[in-house]
Amino acid sequence: MSRYKISVLGAGSWGITLAILLSENRHRVHLWEYHPEFAKRLNRIRESKDKLPGIKIPKSVLISNQLEKVLENSDIILFVIPSHTLRQVALSVKKYKLKKNVIFVSAIKGIENDSLLRMSQIIQQILPQATPERMIVLSGPSHAEEVARHLPTTIVAACHKLERARIVQNVFMRPYFRVYTNQDVIGVETAGALKNIIAIAAGIADGIGFGSNSKSALLTRGLFEISRLGVHLGAKALTFAGLAGMGDLITTCISPYSRNRYVGEHIGQGENLKKILSSMKMVAEGVKTTRSAYALSKKYQIEMPITQEVYRVLFKAKSPQKAVLDLMTRRAKTEIL
Repeated sequence: MSRYKISVLGAGSWGITLAILLSENRHRVHLWEYHPEFAKRLNRIRESKDKLPGIKIPKSVLISNQLEKVLENSDIILFVIPSHTLRQVALSVKKYKLKKNVIFVSAIKGIENDSLLRMSQIIQQILPQATPERMIVLSGPSHAEEVARHLPTTIVAACHKLERARIVQNVFMRPYFRVYTNQDVIGVETAGALKNIIAIAAGIADGIGFGSNSKSALLTRGLFEISRLGVHLGAKALTFAGLAGMGDLITTCISPYSRNRYVGEHIGQGENLKKILSSMKMVAEGVKTTRSAYALSKKYQIEMPITQEVYRVLFKAKSPQKAVLDLMTRRAKTEIL
């Protein structure tokens, strides 16, 4: 296997986990943390006690707050930051000289609120080197807390050019971390972002006290409306039946590690969104993505009833119980058109 210098931008739970995994594969890994004090602390104790307690970062992973140093001579730049910070970070990356054939990888799941762009589109918009042939999306059912403990996990590396996807596949493959390739970048990225909205809905159902019938219906109909929008945007329908679609949706809707399901559960129990988010140490991407997906559904006139009701619950003070009633009493329809 070829060895690369890999810059991991973002020292959250997923960034740390992927940095450790890449180090296990004997790549030269530089991990960038935005906050200087946290970078110093990570260097000192080699552990993120609040995000990944008990998981030690090996000395082979170099941790720094200096972006230029982290990016220098990098073969692969991996973005693992909250979606709402990507534009700012990409603009910072643009200031520095990058290797001619650098590969960009996005492991971020979200859709920007104002532009309604996917994460790879933002990177490509800002960084001229990030051509479609060198832009890879990494997505799938992969909670950091499980991957960090080496529990078997399978994800997808998507790129328009399959050869580049295979490079990233080989870079990340471990006995506990299997990577498939895919050329449907739009589908893989859209599925990864939109499933978080359905996870919030599933959490609301848990919070209210609904059962397995309710959650099964939410996952099934949720996947249907996710794929409906995705196909309209140019994705392949089959992608949504794969790891980035159905696989990630199932995991996010049932896992105790799911931040989005957690948000929904507490809303279903009658708590305030602002209070819930302020109490969390990590980002629930589905909250911001709900705004984007709602805007996209209106822009393209795509029917997305679950997304619409989640939006109204989160941002229009609609009660979860009324949202459920409105979903259940919609006009009778044929299941699949």
